[in-house]
Amino acid sequence: MKKLFITLTVASLLFTSCEKEVNPFLISSQNIGLLTDSTQIKDLKTIFANDSIANFTTTEAYLKTGADIEIFEKGGKKLLELTPTHVIDSTATIETIKIVDPRYKTEKGISTESTFGDIKAKYKISSIQNTIRNVVIFVNENNTFFTIDKKELPSDLQFKVSQKIEESNISDTAKIKYFMVGWND
Repeated sequence: MKKLFITLTVASLLFTSCEKEVNPFLISSQNIGLLTDSTQIKDLKTIFANDSIANFTTTEAYLKTGADIEIFEKGGKKLLELTPTHVIDSTATIETIKIVDPRYKTEKGISTESTFGDIKAKYKISSIQNTIRNVVIFVNENNTFFTIDKKELPSDLQFKVSQKIEESNISDTAKIKYFMVGWND
């Protein structure tokens, strides 16, 4: 009986140690690496233990409407910008994540190094919003939206905010400036 218990314990340890390691740069509908839609702000120091977290001060948080938390690699390269659901609340979760580093990729392989043509090939576009400086592309499959600088558009569309932008107005080679994932419904 004792041998069976030891054998089961060893087998259990081997099985759990062989679990698939989480890709820290994979973006899915419920997580970005070790970040999940239920990660609390207080957990960021553990998740990004090898990185730097640029947090806001209490005074800055009250002066800003959106007090983002920036995540940097130790070498200084910016990885992400996180917007909490509530300012100055360590139990708040993350509302939106701005993806800056190109190593972060969606399950379909889209990163900040991708183009509008890549987005069209992998996702069904639900809408395109025209803003002052950018065009924002929303996709159906998940809560991700991609931002393209208006400099990537034909010159006659770059300064018109009221102009409706169609897929045909955006070149397949237009580069993604950044993209965001929203988790708060």
